Order: sequence, then C-alpha cells, then structure tokens
Amino acid sequence: MNAHHYTAHTSSVDTSLSVPRRYAWLVFALTFGLLISDYMSRQVLNAVFPLLKSEWALSDSQLGLLSGIVALMVGLLTVPLSLLADRFGRVKSLTIMAILWSVATLGCALAENYQQMFIARFMVGVGEAAYGSVGIAVVMAVFPKEMRATLASAFMAGGMCGSFLGMALGGVLAEHFGWRWAFGGMAIFGLALAFLYPIIVKENRIASSGLTDSAGQKIIQIKNPLRTLYSSPSVIATYIGSGLQLFVGGAVIVWMPSYLNRYYAMSTDSAGMMAAIIVLCGAVGTILCGMLCDRMGRDRPERKAILAITYCLGSCLLLSIAFALPAGSTQLVVICLGVFIVIGTNGPSMAMVANLTHNSVHSSAFATLTLANNLLGLALGPLVVGKVSDAIGLHNAFQLMPLVSIASAAVFFYAKSHYNRDIARLNEQALAQLNEHNVDNK
Repeated sequence: MNAHHYTAHTSSVDTSLSVPRRYAWLVFALTFGLLISDYMSRQVLNAVFPLLKSEWALSDSQLGLLSGIVALMVGLLTVPLSLLADRFGRVKSLTIMAILWSVATLGCALAENYQQMFIARFMVGVGEAAYGSVGIAVVMAVFPKEMRATLASAFMAGGMCGSFLGMALGGVLAEHFGWRWAFGGMAIFGLALAFLYPIIVKENRIASSGLTDSAGQKIIQIKNPLRTLYSSPSVIATYIGSGLQLFVGGAVIVWMPSYLNRYYAMSTDSAGMMAAIIVLCGAVGTILCGMLCDRMGRDRPERKAILAITYCLGSCLLLSIAFALPAGSTQLVVICLGVFIVIGTNGPSMAMVANLTHNSVHSSAFATLTLANNLLGLALGPLVVGKVSDAIGLHNAFQLMPLVSIASAAVFFYAKSHYNRDIARLNEQALAQLNEHNVDNK
C-alpha cells in the first residue's frame, strides 16, 4: 500500500494552516483596501448625480444607467474573468483589475458629455468585474473555515465602507472643487494601492495553503470540481435569493443621495454625507449579521438559511415603515435600521456557497454569486427604481421597492429545505473518490 496519507478535499478542509496569521491579516488588509477603492470608484457617481443631472440635462433613467452599467458588466464578466484568475494567478489578476478601474475612473473625470461618461463607466465595470469574487477567495484561503460568514460579511462591509467614502468624500470634493475632482481623487487612491499590492501579496504564499489539510495530510482533488457550482438545488437558490435581496440594498445605496436632495432639500455635500452615514450603518450591520451567522451556524448549518430569511423579512418590514413615514428625523432613523440588516444576507450566502462548492473553484463560485447579485440586484435595482421614479416619483418607487425582499425570503426558504442534504451529498462524493484513490494505490 502507498505510504502517503490522503484526505478528501471538501468544504470541511481547512486550507489556512500553512499561512502565518500575521501575514493572513496583512493579505486581508490590502485586499480589503482595494475593495474599498473598488466601491469608492463605483459609488462616487451617486454623490454627483444632482450636478450631472443639471449640467447635462439628464433624466433619472439615464443616471440610473450610468450606475447600472457598472453592475451589469460585473455581472456579465465576473464568471469568465474569475475562471481566468483561478488559472493564471489571483494576485496578478487583482492588480490588473485595480489598475483598469482606477484609470477608467480617471476617464470619468475627463468626460465631456454623457456618451464619454458612459464609456468610462463601462470600463470601470470591466475592471471591477471579478474583484469581489477573486478577492474573497484569496482571503478565505488564508483563514479558517469557521470564519467564512464573518469574513464574507467583513468583505462586503468593505464595499459599504467604500460606498460611504465614495459618497461622502465625493460629495465634499464635488461641492468645493467640482465633480471632476471627485472622480480624480478616487482614481489616485486606487492606483496607489494597485502599485503596493503585488509587492506584498505573493502568489506562492497564498497558493501553497491548499496542499495539505489540518492534519498535514495530502489532499485529493475531486473530479470535475466546476460541477459543484450548479449541481445542487440549495446553491442555485442561494445565488437567486442573494441577488433578489441586493435589488433592495443596491437601489437604496444608489438613490439615497438623490432622495435626500429632493425630499430634504439637502445640498450635494450634505446629501452625500447623510447617505454615507446610512450606508455605514449597513456596513456595521452586515459584519454583525455575519458574526451572528458563524456563531449560530457552527453546529447547525441550516441556521445560516434561517438567518438569511430573517434578514430579508426584517429589512422589508423596516424599510416599508420608513418610506410610509413623512420626511424627518424619525424616517431617517428607521431607514438606518432597515439598511442595518438589508445586506445581512451576504455573510450567510457566501458561507453557504463556500460550503456547497469545491475549494479549488471558490473564485468561480463567488463569481457566480456575484453574477446573480449584480444581474438581479445591483444592476437591476437602480435601473428599475429609476424607471419607476420617472413614472410615479422617487418616494413612491421607494415604497414599492422593499417588497422584493419577500421573494428573496421565499427562495432562501427553498434553499434551507435542501441545504443539509446537498452538503452530505458533496461530502459523500469526495469520500467515494478518496476510496477509489486508496484502492488504486494498494
């Protein structure tokens, strides 16, 4: 019999043991920083909506398209670009992405008309397409699996923090120096981090973590790992449920500065700052929701889906109440509470996808989740709300928007009914192939 010992490579394998914890946190910090740059470049547009609308005489639909085109390109390109990153190197891929979206953001600052701005925003979307999926795969590779929901939530909070900074700083820069400097500031920050990232984060140090498990045994890869991306009902339902919930979260983030400008008569910088505070509530909320998911789901995996359902219905109730209230401090408080949990589904969703798919294709798995998040949520939400706003007004559109969370909750309920069975089947497949390997080596 062969002297080597092997283990099945399933979702239960901890691939982080060979990575020093201090280096792991350094990798997290830099990857998190680039994610902040990603969302600063994406969301700074929202802060200057009123200025662009006035200067170029744009409709809400046109403004929504400038926002939605980024999410649309992310949705369309995230899977193929993530597959390429898994094959050709994640660190190199992340660096190229950051350079591209930063240069494209600089192009936004130089745009002379709507068409040029649209092309520049298109290229921002191309650059950002696979960053979230590849970045979180890098982070999860260097930390224990018990931290998956927390890490995913913290990573999503990086997007919220980037949105906060993009809208807050963008609003201030636009108010005092003009909207072009708002884009220029975001571009400079991204280029600086893109230069630093490959100097510190090395491919060989993060790639080596997948060779052995927690017992030091060699790992056997299962056949056709890409099949795990879509082979179970619960993973498909998780993709859809997450995307539908982000329809609500994405629309709130994109249109909140305009809502405050129109219904509270706030200036560009004041609206951007207030909207950024609301988004910051979401950032804090999604981290706490993810930590709760890891704690409650440690021994009962199906609780991840239960919490996702709870976050959907809770945010629907709170946001429905908020937009039934008149403008004022009470409404703003209830909006903050709703946004606090509206993207809480991110942690449970990513943890469920990670547990239902093979480790070697996690970039592609998160890319598939990102595809659903963008096509069903971050791209569709702002576009639909913009269209409805043109017809019945932004306030009335916001009153209808939270109802989408009910559909999301229903899809997560379907995922819950299949989740444990699909996890068991994935492990059985890996163990069966492990047994075949051991027989072949006798």
